[in-house]
Parts: sequence; structure tokens; C-alpha cells
Amino acid sequence: MLQIEPLVLLTILLPWVGAIVVWLIGDRNEKIQHLFSIVFSVTAALSAIAMLRVYKSGTILSFSMGASYGDFSFITDGLGLFLSVVATVIGSLAIIFSVDYMKGSAQLGRYYSFVLFFIGSMVGLVLTSNLLLMFIFWEITALCSYALISFHNDDPKAVAGGMKALIMTQIGGLGLLLGAVLLYAYSGSFDINIFISNPALFPSNILAIMAFGFLIAAAAKSAQFPFQTWLPDAMEAPSPISALIHAATMVNAGVYLLARFFPAFKDVPGWTLSVMIVGMLSALMAALMALVSTDLKRVLAYSTVSQLGFMVYAVGAGGILASQFHLMSHSIFKALLFLAAGAVIHSVGTRDMREMGGLGKDLPFARMVFIIGSLALAGIPVFNGFWSKELILEAGLEHGNPIWIYIIMLIVTGLTALYTIRCVWLVFYGDRKTELHIHPVGKNMKIALIPLAFGAITTWLLIGPFSRMMSNSLPVHQIKDLSLAGLFEHVILAPATWVTLAIIGLGIMTWFGRDSLTGVRKFFSPLGKLAEASFCFETINKLVVHTTNNLGERLRITQSGKLNWNVFFILIGLVGVFALLLVGA
Repeated sequence: MLQIEPLVLLTILLPWVGAIVVWLIGDRNEKIQHLFSIVFSVTAALSAIAMLRVYKSGTILSFSMGASYGDFSFITDGLGLFLSVVATVIGSLAIIFSVDYMKGSAQLGRYYSFVLFFIGSMVGLVLTSNLLLMFIFWEITALCSYALISFHNDDPKAVAGGMKALIMTQIGGLGLLLGAVLLYAYSGSFDINIFISNPALFPSNILAIMAFGFLIAAAAKSAQFPFQTWLPDAMEAPSPISALIHAATMVNAGVYLLARFFPAFKDVPGWTLSVMIVGMLSALMAALMALVSTDLKRVLAYSTVSQLGFMVYAVGAGGILASQFHLMSHSIFKALLFLAAGAVIHSVGTRDMREMGGLGKDLPFARMVFIIGSLALAGIPVFNGFWSKELILEAGLEHGNPIWIYIIMLIVTGLTALYTIRCVWLVFYGDRKTELHIHPVGKNMKIALIPLAFGAITTWLLIGPFSRMMSNSLPVHQIKDLSLAGLFEHVILAPATWVTLAIIGLGIMTWFGRDSLTGVRKFFSPLGKLAEASFCFETINKLVVHTTNNLGERLRITQSGKLNWNVFFILIGLVGVFALLLVGA
């Protein structure tokens, strides 16, 4: 009989053990590296799926780390469990895809080691109930994302993208660390569940500081306003890594953080409204930037920021189930889109959509799966994105939130359909812009893409067990059980759904009627130029990154290069830290 405790440890540790094994194998035997990476990642995915059958509420594992650190404990409630399945399953498919995509690449051991380490760290982040340990996993995922974004370290753009991601997400790390320190200072514990169950024990001003600190942490990690510019620059990573970051690991952590702590912060004055505004601004601005971008991967990156904005908006509106259900839908169709885009880029050797066109004839499989992902992204009925996005919009109406924010989110659904059909048309239809030497899609790429395409069509059928797991294991979040029949009734019979579909249809028609809308395009051209310039946030964020880099260069003077002095000051620092901990204890 399956036991939940060893499954938790296996799901976290198997990828880490795999990372070490693949590293030790070395790059002399590429086939064995591919094989072991697949074996460890797929086994971890099977372990995570097995937890769905035997999950429990409350603390499952606990390791005492002394008075200063508390217990490093793990839980398997619905919120963390489904994200661990997402991280491991999509992570394993990204690794299978990598067999063809990374074939013959140098430093393959480094690549697979960081991917596996990334997957295990994400699982640990969502399963731990100790905020200090969550912060540690949070920082490990930041390190892995930096290493993988800048994997091609001979490419200045890749290195700059990795540094930008690392620095900007560290701003979020400070917000999370502040929350952890305040939690320990006022409760004497890092236990998340104790805090969520009794937020009234904290002074209102301290609770507000934690709430908005966590909002900053989530916004930075999930590339939300005003930190949205780091994610498009992360597209210099190999395409399987883009799929991993956008669909399975890094950016999901911020949405998870907001959903996890929603019961503790929902009554903090102005917090839920701020969360909704952050989500709305992110969704709108990123959709406009996707509409003017000509880089295939950057269009998908802007789309991720926009769709995460929907999830953040849902959390602020109180729709935790809708937010997490869309997170699951998005993880599937966005992984499908990124890997399909990777197959196209690998086949034609360019990311510029202006050089593409008519590729559907030469790459029919890639066209088919990309269109399936696009239909889910645009919110077309039957596909999973339709149902989860409608639940988000319904949540916005049901909870009496500001109607103007809801209207803007409706507009974004139209923009989503518009930039999606634009992307599909420029890549797969129309006339070929340039002569391209096209390679067929690899066998392992197809193996990874087929289950994702199937999931984009069918995973909405899981709403019953998904909501039941959430409601049973998260009583404080007050999530209602929603059956498949209830989903039909909730979505199909709602007048707002038909309004949304009309707006989506209008967005699609706008693309096909673009030649007759010259006047409208001229009117909105200043807005398009602003979108191309990232609404000036790129300039601000570059200033932050350059300032941080310059400060680091100035601090290099403290590194004498003499090992004895370096070790001496490290020891002095450690003594100081332990002294503070002892005083605190």
C-alpha cells in the first residue's frame, strides 16, 4: 500500500539525486545523460501523481531543526500537491523534448543538472509549511533560473537576461524574507498553517507590512507589474527551459504564494484591491506588448505575463479555485505552445516571425499542436483555457469587485484572441517571407508534445476531483466543491460567458479585417509605440539592474584575493549570525 511520507521525499529528492548523477556522468556519454535525466524526472513525476491517491491534510513530515529554525515540515494539501504534479510532469516532458533539442550541445551535464535541481526545488517550495524553508527553496529556484537562462554563457544577451532575472526576482525574495522574519518575531515559529489560521494574533500594521511584502514578492517572481520586463528577456534560454519557467516552475511560485496566504491577508485594508489592480495592469500591458512583438518566443512570454495577471486578479477577487484551475490549464497549454515554438525554431533556425510564413505546409505536426495550444490560450470553447478563464471572470463578478477592473479584463480577452491569431497566422499561414532550410520535428519532440495537446483539450474534465481536493484539504480557504455538471451550469448559463465569447470573436475578426481598419490602427499607433518600448518600464528596470551591478563592482574591493583573509571574514560573519540566533533563542 502506498504511503504518503516516502512519496513526498521521493518527489523532492529524486530530481536532486538525478542532478548529481547526471553531473558525475560527465559529457563524455551524451546518450546516458539523456537516459538518466529522463528516468529520474519521469520517476519523480510518477511519485507526484501517486500522491494524489493518498494525500492527507495537515503535516505529513517534520524534521526538528532546533529552537531557532523550528520544524522543517511538509504538507500535501491540494494547493501544493497539484503544483508538485505540474512541476514534475511538465518538467519531465521538457526533458524528453530536450533529447532532440539539445542533441550535440556542449555542457549537457550542466544543463540537465540545473533542470532537475530546478524541478526538485519547486516541489519543495510548494510542499513545505515552514516559511523559512520556503524562502530557501524560493532562492534556489532563482539560482536555477539564472543558470539556465544564461546557459549559453558565450551569448551576451543570454548572460544579461539571466542577471536581470536574478536581480529583479531578488527584490521579491526580500519581501518574502521580511515576512518570514516578522512571522518568527511575533509568533516564535515559521509555521505557515499556524499563521494562516490565526492572523488576528498579529498587530494590524505588522499584518499589513507582511501582506504587501508578499505581494511584492509574488509580483517579482511571477513577472507582474511593475517587474514584468525580466520574463521576455529570459527568452534567451533554450526553448525547453522557457517552457519549464513559464509553465511548471518559477513564475507559478508567485501566484501560489498569494493563494496560500489569501485567508491571512484578505481583510487587510486595500490588499485585495491592490492584488486585482496588479493583475489587471499586468494582463493589459502584456497583451498590448504581445500584439506588437515580432519575436515568437517573446510573444509567448508576454502572453504568460498576461495570463498570470488573470490568476493574480482572481486571487484578489477571492476566486482561489478559479485562479488555481487556470494555473493548471495554463501550465499545459503554455508548455505546449513553448515546446511547439521550440520545435519550429529548431527546424527553421529563427525566432523572427517576419521571416516565417506558410510553415504549416512543411511542419504540419507543429502547426497542429501549436493551434491546439493557441485555441486554449484564446479561450475558445471545449479547450481547457476557456473553462478556467470563464471561472476567473465569473469570480470577478460574483464577489462584487470594481466593475471597471472587470471590464478591462474583458477587453484583455479580446486582445488575447487578437495577438494569438496574429502569431498563428504569421508563423504558419500566408506567404513565405524568406528562404528557410527546414528540418523535420524530432521523434522525442513529438512524444513530449502529444500528451500536452491531449491535456489542452481534456483537463477541464478534472474540475470535480480538482475542486474536491482543494475544498477538502484547505478548509480555511473556504473553497467550494464544483462538479462537472456545476461547471457547465456555472459557465454555459452565465450571460457574461456569451459577452466574453463575443469579445473574443471580435478580436479574431479584427485580425482578418485589419486591412480595412487603417484609421483605427493610426489612432492607436502611439499606444503601439509605447508597448514596443515596454511602457518605459524597461528603462526603469535597466537602471535598477545597472545600479545593482555597479554596486557589486564597487564591493569587489573587499575581496583581496587572499584566501586566508576571505576565510577569516566568512568565519567572523558566521559567528555574528550564530550569536544573533542564540540571543533570539
